[in-house]
Amino acid sequence: MEALLKQRLGFGHYIQSIRQFREVLDPDSGPEFLPGVKVKDENFSGVPVRVYEASGGEGSLKRGLLYFHGGGWALGSARKGSYDKVTRMMSKDLDAVVVSVEYRLYPEVQFPVPYLDCLAAAKYFLSAEVLSKYSIDPERVAVSGDSAGGNLAAAVAQEISQDPSMKVKFRAQALIYPALQALDFNTPSVIQNQKIPVLYRTSLVKFWMQYLGADLSLMEQFLSNNHSSLQQPLLTPELRACYDWTTLLSPGHQKNYRPVVADEGLEGILEKVPGLLDVRASPLLAESEVLSKCPKAYIMTCEFDVLRDDGLMYAQRLQEAGVTVTSAHYEDGFHGCFSFLFWPLDFDVGKRALRDYINWLQDNL
Repeated sequence: MEALLKQRLGFGHYIQSIRQFREVLDPDSGPEFLPGVKVKDENFSGVPVRVYEASGGEGSLKRGLLYFHGGGWALGSARKGSYDKVTRMMSKDLDAVVVSVEYRLYPEVQFPVPYLDCLAAAKYFLSAEVLSKYSIDPERVAVSGDSAGGNLAAAVAQEISQDPSMKVKFRAQALIYPALQALDFNTPSVIQNQKIPVLYRTSLVKFWMQYLGADLSLMEQFLSNNHSSLQQPLLTPELRACYDWTTLLSPGHQKNYRPVVADEGLEGILEKVPGLLDVRASPLLAESEVLSKCPKAYIMTCEFDVLRDDGLMYAQRLQEAGVTVTSAHYEDGFHGCFSFLFWPLDFDVGKRALRDYINWLQDNL
């Protein structure tokens, strides 16, 4: 509320005020946190990144992990607070070189800029020169991210997997409660968890609209799925099948919810906001042929999370396309728990989730 008030009074965008406030609450970790990990800020093809290198194991090739932080494409930083701490822990526990990408954020930019930043960093990371510089085994590289970062990781994994010019490709993708589509804001998990922190339904829709450049005055229309009504000629039956939770979710997750499909809605909205149908923004909409080329996947979902069904549907579609998928679902999990590991916001489910994630990467990379 205070951030919105400051914006109305002309003191900058509310997102920028939230960033300033969070920097005070979530300062830099400092070298005293896991001193065995070397940290250096670099630039990958014009994109700022932070590189974490575990000490020891000199002379041997290491795992490589490219990580995209969450925050609704508007918040978060590779260099701050919990993200910096978690990536340090990943580097140490995996004995890996972890590269965390500081892609540009809203309101300074919108889609597709964050995606393009991440793709540029990924291609640079996978180059022979960079892999050699950091002694990374080209057979053991993965891409990962949480929430909006999970969205970017899935999209980048799709693009890299079908790019014939890329000699080295990701061997695995690890997605932490990813946001994967913006056409149905009435999935069972969205309705069930619409008032559960830390990601409310209205916040989810707002983050998506900001990222894709949609007029925020249309919020209620998006909440009612009027932007994906039956009258939209660009939204073909084939595309609708890509996010049809009545066929992609188990009965246990469908529960007693009913699909919300408007007969009429926002005429021409898909032409005005083309990102709604762009697979680079909504990886769940990718064709099966694209999905079949993707690397094996680890997909974490939480029961008390509006994004639960996005992850579950993507896991199902990848499996149907022939991709090996490990689904890690936490019945006591909630959005953001993967980062809630440190006092005073330390949760057991977050610690379990990180341990399972690390174990999977150790076994599959």
